[in-house]
Amino acid sequence: MKAASGLANFRRELFLQEVKNTPVWDIIVIGGGATGLGVAVDAAARGFKTLLLEQSDFAKGTSSRSTKLVHGGVRYLAQGDIKLVYEALYERGLLLQNAPHLVNIQSFVIPNYSWWNEMLYGVGLTVYDLMAGKYRLNKTGLLSGKKVKQLLPNINTEGLKGGVRYYDGQFDDARLAINLAQTCAEQGGVVLNYTKVTGLTKDNTGKITGVQAQELESGEIYHLPAKAVVNATGVFVNDILQMNAPATKPLVRPSQGVHVVLDSSFLPGENALMIPKTPDGRVLFVVPWHQHLLVGTTDTPLNQNSLEPTALETEIDFILDTAGKYLVRKPTRADVKSVFAGLRPLAAPTKNTNSTKEISRSHKLIVADSGLITITGGKWTTYRKMAEETVDEAITVAHLPETPCSTANLKIHGYFTEKVKNDSLNIYGSDRAFIRELINYEPALGQTLHPDFPQVQAEVVWAVRNEMARTVEDVLARRLRILFLDARAAMKMAPQVAALMAGELDYDLAWQEKQLLEFTQLAENYLLEPQIPIQPLSTTY
Repeated sequence: MKAASGLANFRRELFLQEVKNTPVWDIIVIGGGATGLGVAVDAAARGFKTLLLEQSDFAKGTSSRSTKLVHGGVRYLAQGDIKLVYEALYERGLLLQNAPHLVNIQSFVIPNYSWWNEMLYGVGLTVYDLMAGKYRLNKTGLLSGKKVKQLLPNINTEGLKGGVRYYDGQFDDARLAINLAQTCAEQGGVVLNYTKVTGLTKDNTGKITGVQAQELESGEIYHLPAKAVVNATGVFVNDILQMNAPATKPLVRPSQGVHVVLDSSFLPGENALMIPKTPDGRVLFVVPWHQHLLVGTTDTPLNQNSLEPTALETEIDFILDTAGKYLVRKPTRADVKSVFAGLRPLAAPTKNTNSTKEISRSHKLIVADSGLITITGGKWTTYRKMAEETVDEAITVAHLPETPCSTANLKIHGYFTEKVKNDSLNIYGSDRAFIRELINYEPALGQTLHPDFPQVQAEVVWAVRNEMARTVEDVLARRLRILFLDARAAMKMAPQVAALMAGELDYDLAWQEKQLLEFTQLAENYLLEPQIPIQPLSTTY
């Protein structure tokens, strides 16, 4: 089973060997989410000796838990943040250009129940289109009520006046993260998951000279010298800042976003529903994603971080209630296939506030007196621009050779434009051919993992050999995305996934059992059981 082709330069054991053999790095990046991976790709593409360290799996936190939109931010335009929208629309265009296997043009429909809203949103979204310049997508247009009903078959038509259709980008966030890690390796960089930075090293003047890290599978400690160190740990940036200077004030304020996933029958077709203003001022999306519907999100300020945040009951109720006002068939808790929460690293406000509207969506780039470079805030769409600014800063701080950024036209690993209709392997882009080769070499790997899903055994083998998957969670949550689509189905797939992984990694039955226990406990947090109505107490005796 080892004969099929793969990616020769994306091997964890090779990266660990390179870590041991490299005397000094130009740039060490802490954090394997969107921002950190972007910085590592940029740095490696400029020819710098680059190492990225992630304490868990790539995109484990915020970067696998987004609304899956590559967008300029209609809401930010309404708030007057013109610069952010311009920047994001340009970056949206570059992502469509450089990762066409992962990024798609998505049609959004806003149903209007008043003539005023139709005019307001029609004008606003036309301006949004024009701001994209040469990267403009399809043209925004006004719709009749009949056309809205046609595009959104299950929409509530009571009082419906018409609607607006506009276009934005959609993608698979965790899959893009994996492809960025592979792109970094192709550019000569080294990336390691499950390697936690435990300390920063400094010289006698207090300047950063590198990091101390522990490879979590073996427990081995590494002392890694570097000319520049970048803190790109998202909602965990404050932890690294505390390592650098214990008295440092928090730089980010986490905000929680929750999504629920429904069967596609709640809104059949290819069009997404956009609800521009909910009762509490939020925006809500109902978006087709991997033959399911992704519904969200919330925006709840929190005071603590977690790799596995938990959805609040009020957030779940808000999503279901709001969606139910717009859909004829109203979703209930029993209809939810999966629910997941993520934390956004919003740049902290200068005053105490519980309003996330008062916390900037723009990114922040700061350099400590020690030379530690921290990049935080922002969003997936602008990851490349954030990375460019960060590496430019690292060149200045560490006196590295002046080398221009080249990522605006850098094709991301998997780049492929020739999609096969109804082929679930399209998401692998150019790697699809290698997975087909695996199946041809061993036909049993072409068997599906679950009768309701198209994913096959070969994808698990591929994820272990060529995408650095180390756990059942890595495969079912971030390589195949099943946990985020249907938690019960993921639990049913887990034993077979564990067995396939054990065969590839040469692990025993005890490892499989431990993995199954851990994954089952995790997956239960993605499930919603229908609430049993509380019966009133009897008033008769």
